Amino acid sequence: MRVCGMVRNSGEPGGGPFLTYNTDGTVSLQILESSQINTAEETYAKMFRSGTHFNPVDLVCAVKDYRGRPFCLPEFVDKSTGFISLKSKNGRELKALELPGLWNGAMSDWNTVFVEVPLATFNPVKTVNDLLREQHQ
Repeated sequence: MRVCGMVRNSGEPGGGPFLTYNTDGTVSLQILESSQINTAEETYAKMFRSGTHFNPVDLVCAVKDYRGRPFCLPEFVDKSTGFISLKSKNGRELKALELPGLWNGAMSDWNTVFVEVPLATFNPVKTVNDLLREQHQ
């Protein structure tokens, strides 16, 4: 089980909560990054732009079963959720293959609940300039 604390979307870069279709036809709650959305498809782009909540601020996960035995976490990875993102190093733009991360694919088929948490709990650091914000002083 995982509980994802989400904040209201305030225009920060990144992803948000979505219902996704698995290859077996089931639906699961997942957090998708913007680079996972096919924005060339207007329907998908519109859904992404109209999202009301943003990436998890807090993530609480049960990694053991009711008997205290650890789950085999690699069994829950959806290997088809890798994606290409744009990064930069030394001023040079790069494309990076990102494998499923903690929220976007590595936790596929977990029992998931999205919970709204106060915006004050959200202090992102996506760029070095974010460290200049008041909450990081």
